[in-house]
Amino acid sequence: MSHYTRLSALDRSFLDIEDRTAHMHVGATCIFDAAPLRTESGGIDIERIRAHVASRLHLIPRYRQRLAWVPVEGHPVWVDDDRFNLNYHVRHTALPRPGSERQLKRLSGRVFSQQLDRGKPLWEMWVVEGLDGDRFAVINKVHHCMVDGIAGADLLGVLLTPEPEAATEAARYWQPGRAPGGAELLRDAAARRVGKPLGAAASFAAKAARTPIQAIDELTEVSADVRDALVAGARTASQTPLNDEIGAHRRFDWSSMRLDDIREVKNKGGGTVNDVVLATVSGAVAKFFEHRGFQPNEQEDFEFRIFCPVGLARASGGRFVGNRVSALGIVAPIDVDSPRRRLEILRERTMNAKGSHQAEGLWLLETAFDWVAPSMMGILDRLAARALTFNLVVTNVPGPQFPLYLVGARMLEGYPLVPLFHRQGIGVALLSYDGKLAWGFTADREVLPDLHDFMLCIDESFAELRAAVGATGATQSAAATDTTDGDAPVRRPGRDGDRRPPDERLH
Repeated sequence: MSHYTRLSALDRSFLDIEDRTAHMHVGATCIFDAAPLRTESGGIDIERIRAHVASRLHLIPRYRQRLAWVPVEGHPVWVDDDRFNLNYHVRHTALPRPGSERQLKRLSGRVFSQQLDRGKPLWEMWVVEGLDGDRFAVINKVHHCMVDGIAGADLLGVLLTPEPEAATEAARYWQPGRAPGGAELLRDAAARRVGKPLGAAASFAAKAARTPIQAIDELTEVSADVRDALVAGARTASQTPLNDEIGAHRRFDWSSMRLDDIREVKNKGGGTVNDVVLATVSGAVAKFFEHRGFQPNEQEDFEFRIFCPVGLARASGGRFVGNRVSALGIVAPIDVDSPRRRLEILRERTMNAKGSHQAEGLWLLETAFDWVAPSMMGILDRLAARALTFNLVVTNVPGPQFPLYLVGARMLEGYPLVPLFHRQGIGVALLSYDGKLAWGFTADREVLPDLHDFMLCIDESFAELRAAVGATGATQSAAATDTTDGDAPVRRPGRDGDRRPPDERLH
């Protein structure tokens, strides 16, 4: 029998959105202690790492599958890759010793600038040796059509272990399933397109016959959810220096904070950890615009909209499979000077957004498109991206609060990547791990040549928020001790009076 799995409409949308400039892979740069994997020559034992990954692949079947396409309809499906080669996916490279984090950032930016090959399973793992401080790094890339941020974090629990166990199990035998033929895919797609809506209608009719009042209430609630999602999606964000046309090349930079410092602000100022993150980002955006000489109040009805992915509950057995994510659109109060007031406003707006059921309505729309016209999801996503419905993606993924190990090597830090959509010059991703909140900043090379300035604005904004809520013992983030991004030092206009264009300030 043939074996294949159909992509959902949402999973497909990440393939449809992707082009030569907007690359739809997520990822992370993780830094490890090198000692447990050091070879006699001083390098990293790549074969032990490959053997470990091979022993875990049965837990992540998607990592040995590639895309195929339904004839006529053109919808993608997953089939086993009968030419799967682990050496292609787990790659080995090195920095010139002793490699600095600045050099690692440059390398990460170059790796993240390259699209994944759609003819192979859509993931790569780059093992990078030579990092100073007796460390090495792993740069991970996986296409967004395979996993969302939550599932990506769950993968850490598969490839990494909570104990420093150096032993590796033997890889399980794997036999690729037979890929279906075009006629079979076309037949199944036609049956599905007719059967899914009819099945849903029959299910609702049966429920209405048993409990008519409850069925009407649920239908009313669904209609309200869809309405909220459509209203939120119809709003347009304002044009800003962060929202120019992007190219194919990326910058990648990072910073980290103590998670306890974030929680202290949350406890004293109210709200959630995510509210504190959004308040910090809002303050940083306002500072960055000031340094760029951009005046938002000169635009009529100015709105700076932040797109916040929201993880939805997964069905049993649904780990690591596709996307179970929707989104909230939040207007950032960058025109508010008081850090504490910004936090209060964002706490109220996120509560209202959650109460409006935007996320549930968007998920219902995605499900409906999956039933009847999955290609429409990608079309709408492309139109939304071109229409600039949001200015910035900020995604915050909870991770384990204990150390993880790769074949005995402790993971010290992990900095996540969020892809850039069209006209999105920067994206912010956060991952909490082992007592730290790691910030990963992805930016277009041309739109944000002063990316590190934005990071320093994050630092300043959080310090002001801490002081405003009365938090004690303010600490300095990792970004504050570093004066350069992955490419070159940038002098900050507004601090040193240098108002030259960013490209000129780089040289």
